[in-house]
Amino acid sequence: MTKSTAIVQIDNPRVVVTESRFAPGAETGWHRHEYDYVVVPLMDGKLRIKNKDGESVSELSAGKSYFRKAGVEHNVVNASTGEFAFVEIQIKS
Repeated sequence: MTKSTAIVQIDNPRVVVTESRFAPGAETGWHRHEYDYVVVPLMDGKLRIKNKDGESVSELSAGKSYFRKAGVEHNVVNASTGEFAFVEIQIKS
């Protein structure tokens, strides 16, 4: 398994901001978010989301953000033919 790279840019009492980059086929590994979060794609691409109910592929567009609630266990895989990157903002408060 090729892992994505994640760099924490901000971690304070209110938010955690992380930039994640994926080579084609790279994945986060199974994880669960402790906080609600917003994802901001930095480029167009596709992500395969695996969870206990199965998997789906999402087409993402640069700058078009989405929100997710805390608690879902999942693995995120770059289903694009090139690199994919996003910024994730976890909301602590």
